[in-house]
Amino acid sequence: MNPRRNGPLALAFNALVITFMLAPLVVVCAVAFTPENTLSLPTTRWSLRWFEAVFHHPDFVQSFWNSLSLALASATLATVLAVPAGLAISRYSFAGRDLLNGLFLSPLVVPHLVLGVALLRLFGLVGGAGSFGWLVLAHALVITPYVMRLVLAALVGFDRSAEHAALSLGASHATVFRRITLPMILPGVSGGWLLAFINSFDEVTMSIFVTAPSTVTLPVRMYMYATESIDPLMAAVSALMVAVTAAAMVLLDRLYGLDRVLVGKA
Repeated sequence: MNPRRNGPLALAFNALVITFMLAPLVVVCAVAFTPENTLSLPTTRWSLRWFEAVFHHPDFVQSFWNSLSLALASATLATVLAVPAGLAISRYSFAGRDLLNGLFLSPLVVPHLVLGVALLRLFGLVGGAGSFGWLVLAHALVITPYVMRLVLAALVGFDRSAEHAALSLGASHATVFRRITLPMILPGVSGGWLLAFINSFDEVTMSIFVTAPSTVTLPVRMYMYATESIDPLMAAVSALMVAVTAAAMVLLDRLYGLDRVLVGKA
């Protein structure tokens, strides 16, 4: 096939796909700047009134801090679990290795709706329903596979000669990990942490089932607000979430590279 002949068609198709995917986000962000009381695109002037309303809405402010704290804690916990697991799976052959790998990656194929119902039942049995700590565990369960994949990708082709040299010179395994291994895989670890943070911050399906009134996250708060009323306040909150997610994705691209992230998730 002639690439020059098919080039414009492929370019046009990609442009249509990108437009189709980005159009809803652009419309929502544009509506957020309307000065009107209804969802309408601004025509003659722009206004920040709905962004100001968001910061003066106590429920949304508290939910934002809940989401931020939850994402930080769950992403850190997921990283703490994924790094040693990734090292064990990539470097050693042992009985149950494939089972362990599948166990860590299984949340990727289980619908979050199913996980939410199952975790709600589990937390009810152990008396942890609505607890922030149990909510962190629930989110860590969902986002650990993202960290796991990037850690495994960072360990592919890892040259262990520096580790062996340090061990032969009397360094302990802990020192080797802290001074050699971790710095060499740090781009993958930090990229996995940031990707886990993004997914935890935006998670809504499972969170609906396991949150309590004191631990409502921002996506859940938005869902609850949308069931009662729809006004430009929702568009302003959505625009802020898009901005936060986009900033995190730019940082992730700087740290690790989005092309490598997509390969790691494949």
